[in-house]
Amino acid sequence: MTVALTAAQLAELAAAVKTWGRELGFQRIGITDIDLGEHEARLLDWLAAGFHGEMRYMAGHGVKRSQPAELIPGTARVIAARMDYWPPDAAEPWSVLRRPELGYVSRYALGRDYHKVLRQRLRRLADRIAATVGPFGHRVFVDSAPVLEKALAETAGLGWIGKHSNLLDRQAGSWFFLGEIYIDLPLPVDAPTTAHCGRCTACLGVCPTQAIVAPYQVDARRCISYHTIELPGPIPLEFRRAIGNRIYGCDDCQLVCPWNRFARPTVEPDFRVRHGLDAPGLVEVFGWDEAEFLRRAEGSAIRRIGHERWLRNIAVALGNAPRSPMITAALRERLPHPSALVREHVAWALAEQGY
Repeated sequence: MTVALTAAQLAELAAAVKTWGRELGFQRIGITDIDLGEHEARLLDWLAAGFHGEMRYMAGHGVKRSQPAELIPGTARVIAARMDYWPPDAAEPWSVLRRPELGYVSRYALGRDYHKVLRQRLRRLADRIAATVGPFGHRVFVDSAPVLEKALAETAGLGWIGKHSNLLDRQAGSWFFLGEIYIDLPLPVDAPTTAHCGRCTACLGVCPTQAIVAPYQVDARRCISYHTIELPGPIPLEFRRAIGNRIYGCDDCQLVCPWNRFARPTVEPDFRVRHGLDAPGLVEVFGWDEAEFLRRAEGSAIRRIGHERWLRNIAVALGNAPRSPMITAALRERLPHPSALVREHVAWALAEQGY
């Protein structure tokens, strides 16, 4: 049973939690209550518009996503945490995007899987709290359950949700991961920050597929990250050329955001580039068999999509590249692939290559 604490003890604990969080590598810690009424209304409108596409899990939990106490009974507060991930050793993004023989991988996926890194740190933070006050009700989340992470981070004062739907901070931009601890301790809460997008619409204009259909509204069915990561089936024909050489995710809306000039490189060794995936040659990575893919993607968020979707994505990028005998040979070698999904995208790429 959770021990009752006085208001002074709760305030002291809240301050200590933020100190411990910084010691564990988080750049910011905030505390919020569980009232997400305004965000729940936006979520329901987004779902009603069908903007979630085939991500059925977004609609599969009722209001548990927007009502923390429905998901974890007894929850009174949420500790929201933020950790920078911009890899200082990565190739310059626009230079990769301008070279069609290379593949672009979203910068968040270049290092170790963030789910594991943040979850471990948040559990250590929870253990530190328990060592101070005794057993208490809690649950750690890192993009792993029906949780409105950005909404909770916003109400906890970690930033504001920008027009591209990512969380933004004036001192850190948007290149950071989020994680939460649901707790039953009534800690004092932090004030939310104000929004600072102003009249800027850079993110809306740069999106290759115009997925940001209005400020603060993203139609996932048009989003390159959705097509290359979440979508299990064929990538719609209307978006294949716009995908360019993006083989896992898309960062364009963050790359043009003025606030990201204040982003700080990560100090976490786990988020540094692995296996040269910051600027991989398309033909080379298309040649990986499943065993090689699994080996190279071990411990990475990329492994989640599997080898089949990896080949699907790269086939599209190869189809968008300038004609080349090397590319044609690589695609032809994959024509007899056992997966109909891979074969269909390879055939499309070969047609785009003029064969």
